[in-house]
Amino acid sequence: MSRKIFVNLPVSDLDKSKTFFSALGFTFNPQFTDESAACMVISEDIYAMLLTEKTFATFTPYPLCDATKQTEVLIALSCESRDEVGQLMDKALSAGGRRYSEPKDHGFMLHDGFQDLDGHIWELFYMDPAAIQPNG
Repeated sequence: MSRKIFVNLPVSDLDKSKTFFSALGFTFNPQFTDESAACMVISEDIYAMLLTEKTFATFTPYPLCDATKQTEVLIALSCESRDEVGQLMDKALSAGGRRYSEPKDHGFMLHDGFQDLDGHIWELFYMDPAAIQPNG
């Protein structure tokens, strides 16, 4: 069975979050999007459920953290090239995101990252396929 992953993230303003991620080129599945949640399509098997804070709170008995002051998760997205890392960073910053650290170039891997409008950290990385060792 092929697995899919759904990352659930609380957002303070769903419409602003949808606008932000649309500016980065992501789309939303209307079947799972309404006034309290939006299903952002990252790839065929990866989705981010952007949930209003009120809706998100119904899924957990714990208080929500302020991602601008605490790190709750690091979401890492692979990119097809070094250029794509830079292009997505430019789009995120132009749409209102914030750089949270300087880019790191390890030769075989480049990564950079931003915080979205709610402070969630999105890391963008490219790794040279020749540097990846086969399993086993």
